Amino acid sequence: MSASLRAALCATVLISAALLAGCADTGTATAGSENVADLRIPEKVSPDTEITVGSPETQVALKLSGQLDSLPFKVKWANISGGPQCSEAFRARSLDICSAAEIPSVHAHWTGLDTKLVAAEFRRDPLEHPVYELGIAPGAGIDSLADLRGKRIAYSPGQAQGALVLRILAKAGLTQQDVKLVELPSTGDVYPTALGSKQVDAAPLGGVNIKRYPAKYGKDGGKTIQHGLRDDPSHLWVPTESVRDPQKAAATREFIGFWARAQIWIDTHPEEWIEGYYVKDQGLSRADGEYLVRQSGHPDIPADWTSAIARQQQTVDLLAKETGEKAFDAEILFDRRYEKVAADALTSTAGGS
Repeated sequence: MSASLRAALCATVLISAALLAGCADTGTATAGSENVADLRIPEKVSPDTEITVGSPETQVALKLSGQLDSLPFKVKWANISGGPQCSEAFRARSLDICSAAEIPSVHAHWTGLDTKLVAAEFRRDPLEHPVYELGIAPGAGIDSLADLRGKRIAYSPGQAQGALVLRILAKAGLTQQDVKLVELPSTGDVYPTALGSKQVDAAPLGGVNIKRYPAKYGKDGGKTIQHGLRDDPSHLWVPTESVRDPQKAAATREFIGFWARAQIWIDTHPEEWIEGYYVKDQGLSRADGEYLVRQSGHPDIPADWTSAIARQQQTVDLLAKETGEKAFDAEILFDRRYEKVAADALTSTAGGS
């Protein structure tokens, strides 16, 4: 096993241990997610209110667009995002808002962490602009999803990539028993390295790795294939106790408006975003930044979450079936007090301009 994969496995063990430690205090499942729907959110937020936000992209977008200094409350920015990091910070009560896909909130429910989704964003053409493609190792003999039978597939439980693997198997008419799931964290270059070294036969790749992997391993037969599924949900995610607090609830509402405007600014200012975020902040090449902008398509921020909740329910039901966890009503994960906030912020901005 390569040194990088060995390090990745160690990271998996550490993350799992942290999650188990958190579960010890809260039980094995959130038996009843707290209903905060009837709690009134104050019309104004005190300028002394402070929230901690883990959404690095939003921070950069607000700075580049000139909105950062207009936030009507105090923000402490945390350089974290994604399921495992946010879950740990929520448990430590050191984070109020985080950017994540839809799966971490489901996993949190099953591990005793009470959270809510307060904003939702999708891609306008999700099948034309998927978040992930399925990376195929050189010589794996996989040309379609049906060819996954008997293959080794990288799997990260509790993350969007892990859920996507299960959904891909379901689409192909396969079960976990028909393949070998290899648990690996999906961070950094772990999946491309595992594919290139033939430690796994297939793995979901996202971001610039969709471009880089076949460029590096294509001469040996490495490639990616489309999975043909929607994989585009993106959310602002909060611990329920944060939006139970009246002032933090009000600050969350205001932040959602800024977040929504930041997403549209990113979409309408691709040159500034490539240079300011991908090149200067992330250290990528301009070519990589241009590729990521083309790959991401255009944002869709709905004012009605009905369809989003229905899709989330399908995911909950599938994961429950495949993992042995108890299915639950997906709507309890959404704080619908915030349902129209993002869309209304965009409408009012358009009207004002």
